Amino acid sequence: MATPHHLTRYYADVDAGDIDAAQARLHPEVTFAIHLPAESRRGTTSEEMVGYLRGRGSVDRAHHLLRTGVDGDVEFAYGAVVEDGVTTTGHFLAAVRVADGLITRYQVSFDVELALLEVGA
Repeated sequence: MATPHHLTRYYADVDAGDIDAAQARLHPEVTFAIHLPAESRRGTTSEEMVGYLRGRGSVDRAHHLLRTGVDGDVEFAYGAVVEDGVTTTGHFLAAVRVADGLITRYQVSFDVELALLEVGA
């Protein structure tokens, strides 16, 4: 299985709190949709996406990738969001489109109830 390295590296940067490095992986005109239980956030620039990330505040949060895949210029990841290294707060399904080494499209859905796989699966 090919590793979706752009998406994997993006989540590693976000989890490390290195938002500048995460933004460097995004095309300046990235189109995104972030679907959360309480709201959906959409935008068309990396500045808007970074604004969302910075607005989440400081939390000890990690994206544990449980499955990944690549099909041409599209990368996929399924995983769990774990806070404080212990508590799984939900699961996500993400996809990105990559062009010229940058993420140009990003879509993610996060659910606090449904889990296709558990951490460690």
